Amino acid sequence: MRILIVEDDKRLARLIERVLSEERHTVDVAWDGESGLDLLMQGIYDVAIIDWMLPGRDGPSLCRAARAARMPIALLLLTARGQIEDKVLGFESGADDYLVKPFAFEELLARVRALGRRFHPNLSANDELRVGNIVLDLRNYTARRGERRLDLTPTEWRLLEYLMRNVGQTLTRQQILDYVWSFEHDVQPQMVDVYISYLRRKLNASGEADPINTIRGIGYRLEAERV
Repeated sequence: MRILIVEDDKRLARLIERVLSEERHTVDVAWDGESGLDLLMQGIYDVAIIDWMLPGRDGPSLCRAARAARMPIALLLLTARGQIEDKVLGFESGADDYLVKPFAFEELLARVRALGRRFHPNLSANDELRVGNIVLDLRNYTARRGERRLDLTPTEWRLLEYLMRNVGQTLTRQQILDYVWSFEHDVQPQMVDVYISYLRRKLNASGEADPINTIRGIGYRLEAERV
């Protein structure tokens, strides 16, 4: 998944980033509330892990901003506050889960996986992303269509993953660019079309129906009924 960490304790943030990266998640980090809000509003993340106490804006205000913008993102609050009233305030701000410091990284990973399955129902319990006969094994980093293995580059993998996580939804070229190429500012929108063609060639190599629908002038959509 694409995960945002907003945490001003840099040592803790780097530890969380390393643990999540080892699980093959793509992770971005912000050190304060304002920069965290800027990243959050890009709408490219599946899960945000947000500290309660932050310079600038606090964690609950970030949660409220995400909910006001109707973003389909899972929000996990981290805090040293363990009182019931604090938990209630956190949930009322829009958080989906709440983890009290100090915590075990195994518990953090379990909660992130659970949030991913809740917000992305096509993600199975064994960390496979499935749309029809297209399967991404997120733990072993393999892809297949039916019984045929797909030899994908890292960029093609991220592109297919993003389409599968948003199956049935039209994604603009800019949305795809922001997710797949992240903060590589020199990448042009035309690269989306180039890599869609690469991905189609591999997906449909054995004559299968093309599951990627071109939405003229806008972007692309993965159609479940074509898979």
